[in-house]
Amino acid sequence: MARERGAANDNYRNLPAPVAEAGKSLLLLPRRITASRRRLPDFLIIGGQRCGTTSLYRYLITHPAVAGSYPGKGVHYFDSHPERSLAWYRAHFPVDRGTGPVTGEGSPYYIFHPLVARRVATALPDVRVIAMLRDPVERAYSHYQQEYARGFEDCKTFEEAVDREPERLAGEHDRLVADPTYASYAHRHHSYLARGEYLGQLVEWHRHLPRDQVLVVHAERFFADPQSVMADVHGFLGLERVPVADARAHNARAYSGMLPATRERLIRHFEEPNRWLYEYLGSDLGWSRLPPVAV
Repeated sequence: MARERGAANDNYRNLPAPVAEAGKSLLLLPRRITASRRRLPDFLIIGGQRCGTTSLYRYLITHPAVAGSYPGKGVHYFDSHPERSLAWYRAHFPVDRGTGPVTGEGSPYYIFHPLVARRVATALPDVRVIAMLRDPVERAYSHYQQEYARGFEDCKTFEEAVDREPERLAGEHDRLVADPTYASYAHRHHSYLARGEYLGQLVEWHRHLPRDQVLVVHAERFFADPQSVMADVHGFLGLERVPVADARAHNARAYSGMLPATRERLIRHFEEPNRWLYEYLGSDLGWSRLPPVAV
């Protein structure tokens, strides 16, 4: 194959973490030899989780001028493996031949981890960043369904997980900031509501990178009209706008609907954070609202 696309070996995601890490390390061994000649990424898809990042990445790497990371979408260098060398990170990307292809990765914990924006700005000051934002009510429920299905969540109901979230996340953000070697299971896997409070996350990224290097994608628009959004993404990355040949959704999950009382509870929870976000972006994204009260 002339150029590595990086999407064919994602099955390791379903293996136990130690097995997956060992497998990826073996795959990278021969590439480490040529790491000094490999490109650093031109773009990062930073999240949010369950916002369509897998589909966007898969569509993007079908572009003839784009090559993905190896062996799969998410390298997680800046969140899970910051102690590793830049040479290790380079091993995930194509050899630099002077011109193209554009390359990058998608790690959806990047937007939420409090130290990643600073690390990215230091290592990749010119990188283009794509942030995908989805209605936080829907995102939270989808996130729970994924974590439960993958064995990362032991709460039998979404409602229990939401109730337990404050105690699980208590102090975790501060521990991550204070200790760069600390990894928080709860912060990564049980942050159902916290991840949907997007404003603080975007502000942190804008503190470290110019705003014109950060593209905010409205996930619902992406789901409804992927061709139009991908044209915007291609333009943002300086690529020719090429239609996506197969715009099927990737990594989608089927599950039962949310309880109406829970939905109302979450709509109320996110009402003010959403309003602040809309003001910051200068755009009303039209996410979940309660019907007006009749008086």
